[in-house]
Parts: sequence; C-alpha cells; structure tokens
Amino acid sequence: MTARLTERDVELLSFLSEHRLALPAHAAVLLEVSAGTAAARLSRLADAKLLKREPAVPGAPSWYRITRRGLGVIGSSLPPPQIDLRSYRHDVGVAWLWLAARGGAFGPVNEIIGERRLRSRDGARAADDAPAADTPAADGTAAGVRLGGFGPHGRERLHYPDLILRTSGGRRIALELELTPKTRTRLETILGGYGADPRFDGVVYLVERATLATSVRNAARRLGVSEIVAIRRVRFTVSTTPRASRSAVRERAAEVGR
Repeated sequence: MTARLTERDVELLSFLSEHRLALPAHAAVLLEVSAGTAAARLSRLADAKLLKREPAVPGAPSWYRITRRGLGVIGSSLPPPQIDLRSYRHDVGVAWLWLAARGGAFGPVNEIIGERRLRSRDGARAADDAPAADTPAADGTAAGVRLGGFGPHGRERLHYPDLILRTSGGRRIALELELTPKTRTRLETILGGYGADPRFDGVVYLVERATLATSVRNAARRLGVSEIVAIRRVRFTVSTTPRASRSAVRERAAEVGR
C-alpha cells in the first residue's frame, strides 16, 4: 500500500498528521470530493494501517486518526495523536477552522500552524534545546504563549493557540475556538500572555454562545488588550462545516492584523 500512495493520499495523511482526529466530511472538503469518495479513501488508508478507524460517538459519524505508521510514510516527526473524547467536539471544530483558513476565510495566509506542531516543537526544545529550523520559534524561544512563571517539573508555563496563521502580509494571528467557559483567572492569564507577547499581532476568539463572547470581551477590556482581540460567533455540528460569515471574519481578522 505504501508504494501505491497517491498525491491525494499524502495530502489526506498530512492533514490528519496536524489534527487529533478527522471526519469523512473533513476529508471531502479537503479533497473537494463527494462524501462517499472521501469515506472510501479513508477506509483504504485504515485498511493499510496508516489510519485508525474509531467508532462513532453518539450522534456523530465514525472518525479517524493517523497512526505511527501513517506518520512515518509521510516523513512527519509528530507523535501519534492522543485522543481525549471530552475534547472531541472541539477537535472536530479546530479541523474545520483549519480548512476554513486554508480556503481564505481569514484572508490570504502563507502558513497554518496547529497546536500539535507547536507542542511537539516545544517538547523537542525541552528535551535537547535544539529546535529544528523548520518549526515555529526556531530561534530557541518557546512556540507557545508565555504565561509567566513555571509549572510542573520546572517548565515554563505556556498556552497553545488552536491555530496560528501567518498571513501574506507577515502578520501572526492566533485562533482560539472557545466552546466552553474558562475561569476568569485562566482567561485573563491567557489574554495577558497574548498582550505581552510581541510575536502575536492579534488573536481571534471564535465562540458559539453570546455569554462566552461577553466573557472574552470584558476580560480583554479589563486587561487593556481589546485592540488585539477579535471575537466572532460560529455555529457548527460535528458532521458539517462551521456556519459563519466568511466576509465578517475575514474583515475583522485583517483588522486585527494591521
């Protein structure tokens, strides 16, 4: 099977390497094919042990994650994804955001960097202090947002955006899919980290509920970082694309990046 991988197979495996999981609907949008064609391709890759097919959770279709073998055939240095089903809906949403960014929903971008890659880069940095040249923050600084102080094992406290967009204009914009509320202290700590980190030109919070939008807006105002924080409402289900105004999100994301 490895010798018969097509460009489409490699594209799909590369997408799955960047995410903890993916649905057939994600694959259909990525490859611009029908749902049936996408499901068949995923199934073939799972039969070849390059992906692992997981049973559906209630009210959702079966999903897939990449295996160590699948990562190996595309030359990825990322570890196999660890799944926490409590974050299932969030992980599904982040994959949709990645596809939306790829499709231009946030304006022209040169690169999309996911949380898995950021964490892997900092894991390698902690292990041997030798960051690879093709990873974010290859100057030796942490890829995550610094929160100040140190956590378990004496490591620097960091926060990882769901996605980082490097725009065609050279800006660095973080995307945060906020589906559940954080404590006031936690939210303010993260926003304070963004405000103090000169590597970020802005952060876009994507929320489903008005109460979450209000929490983020008020926290940003209290910290004096409203000028770098954008808030947009999204709606999605676990099997369909997010339904959001592309033009509104694109305009606000560009506004934050100026």
